[in-house]
Amino acid sequence: MKKILFTGGGSAGHVVPNIALFEQLLSEGETDVCYMGTNGIEKRILSEWKVPFYEIECPKLVRGGGISVWKRNAKIPFSFFRAVKDAKRGLRVLRPDAVFSKGGYVALPVVIAAWQMKIPCYAHESDFSAGLANRISARFCKKIFTSFPETAKKLKRGAFSGAPVKRSVFACTRAEARKKYGIGFQEKVLLVFGGGSGSEVINQAIRAQLKTLTKTFVVLHACGKGNLADIREKGYIQTEFIKDMGTAYACADAVVSRAGAGTVFELLALKKPALLIPLEGQTRGDQIENAEYFEKRGLCRVLKQSELSRLSEEAKNTLEDTELKKRLSAHEYPLGNERILSELKRAIQNG
Repeated sequence: MKKILFTGGGSAGHVVPNIALFEQLLSEGETDVCYMGTNGIEKRILSEWKVPFYEIECPKLVRGGGISVWKRNAKIPFSFFRAVKDAKRGLRVLRPDAVFSKGGYVALPVVIAAWQMKIPCYAHESDFSAGLANRISARFCKKIFTSFPETAKKLKRGAFSGAPVKRSVFACTRAEARKKYGIGFQEKVLLVFGGGSGSEVINQAIRAQLKTLTKTFVVLHACGKGNLADIREKGYIQTEFIKDMGTAYACADAVVSRAGAGTVFELLALKKPALLIPLEGQTRGDQIENAEYFEKRGLCRVLKQSELSRLSEEAKNTLEDTELKKRLSAHEYPLGNERILSELKRAIQNG
């Protein structure tokens, strides 16, 4: 049986789209899968999948200035060389027929190691603006798929596919979801989450405005590991992490979230009215670009972090935005699962 190795990590956004692809392959039963990554979020997420996992250490570029940052980044070339050697050892153990990268600093040494060993590589870029790892990986991949058509034009061997989305996000009905959470069918539900690790600023804003929010909504709040608060407010449900996002989405009448590409494309696929709060100052600005792209097309609403005092007001506006709901209902954005998987299957059969 042919085998595909998946790689990518550092954040849930570099892992969940991989799961969207390999869960489909596993359900078909014709292709083996395995994974290579670090002892980070990718290993934690993959632990429940029983997929062979080869662990390596990878250096991460530290953003910002200062001598301490410069010193840490100066060590990257040496650490990166070791990471490529580690990846080669893993590839010899796992012996995949192809490699698929979802990007992030974790993936780059794996892609280069595979290229050196003449194993065909493919990649996917979720964001409007490609990350550093994928911009470099494009030189070593046979094709790099993209979620945005404009992104494909900027990358060597770029090809627009759409975003991979997990089948499970479509699997639950509104009635089943409401029953699971004990929420009345007529109540309006606001789903709030801040990415894989939660968001402190969003958590603070939600809790500061609970009295107002719960006049309109039942608030289902995924606050991140270790971030539960001792709050007993009627109409407020908090949890550290939601494993079954399909049920949470099915419950929701409106969503407040960060603007990571994976989340945005899930919301678009499900046609959920969303108020996006892009992460600022800690990244290259990819979430801001993602949010602005869809805001200009009238497919979401956006709130800056500096304006979080208006969160309850804007959440209510999102729920009541009938024009937004009409545009979402009419909008069809292609999912990337079939295009990407057909290419991977063709590559391993011809290889």
